[in-house]
Amino acid sequence: MSKAVFISSSHSAYDDRPGEAYHFPNTYLSRVAQTVGDWVIFYQGRRGGVSGYYAVQRVDRIVPDPTDSTHSYALLDRASLLGFERPVPRFRIDDTPFETGLPVSRGSNTSAVRIISDADFAAIIDEGLREVLTPDTLSREGPLIHQPNQAGFAEAQAGFELSASVDRAQVLSSRSFRDRAFARQVKTAYRARCAMSGLELRNGGGRPEVEAAHIVPVEARGPDTVSNGIALSGTVHWMFDRGLVSVDEDFSLLIARDSAASDIASRLFVPDRRLILPDDPAKVPHPAYLRWHRETCFKG
Repeated sequence: MSKAVFISSSHSAYDDRPGEAYHFPNTYLSRVAQTVGDWVIFYQGRRGGVSGYYAVQRVDRIVPDPTDSTHSYALLDRASLLGFERPVPRFRIDDTPFETGLPVSRGSNTSAVRIISDADFAAIIDEGLREVLTPDTLSREGPLIHQPNQAGFAEAQAGFELSASVDRAQVLSSRSFRDRAFARQVKTAYRARCAMSGLELRNGGGRPEVEAAHIVPVEARGPDTVSNGIALSGTVHWMFDRGLVSVDEDFSLLIARDSAASDIASRLFVPDRRLILPDDPAKVPHPAYLRWHRETCFKG
């Protein structure tokens, strides 16, 4: 098994299904075959909207394209998908590439599938999943450390640092690590505000009350990406997980019959009954995940 970088872009002519399948010409078949059962990092150029390495996921298996014998699909383990807390640029601060096999000169990448070393993989993972600590990303509860000199913080969480000897693949499989990374990214995308009530509550230490809710839950192999998340207050999160509230195709809120008296609902949800969306279109809930919640969980 080998780790690799897959170039994937929203403007690609290939039949990629983000989080589900990677479409590629069979000229790359021998390389992609080496990644089965291992982790790959996704990269997108400037034309795609997000520039740099932006997510990591495990490859499950390869199947032929039934409509084109010259192409195949790498089927991806949906539950393993984890978005980065920040896109990682191709080059480090010292202008050397994160991938040691790439030329130092800046220009177009020459190969859409590139096998990388464990050291390069670890360097990109460490940079992409380095905690972005802001007042919005503080946890609701749990141990914190005091950092009196950090502006904007009464308290702050300990940062993510791994020694060279730690296996990044094991870290990426850790549920507690993934939960923390997912929560920080969702809270940041929604600016620590509940997307259904509009409330932004904080305690005396600056901790936001809002929680990160999976749309497709972990138990149903939902991915840990912002497009599968919504920032919700505790009560609304409880209702969402139990199918008492959901989101329609146009992002209007759906409230199950008899789940809340009309006067309570009028106080609990935003007046226009529409989901408050992130400023970044790339972080808006994916229609497929919302459809899964409506069809599988909603008790309307």
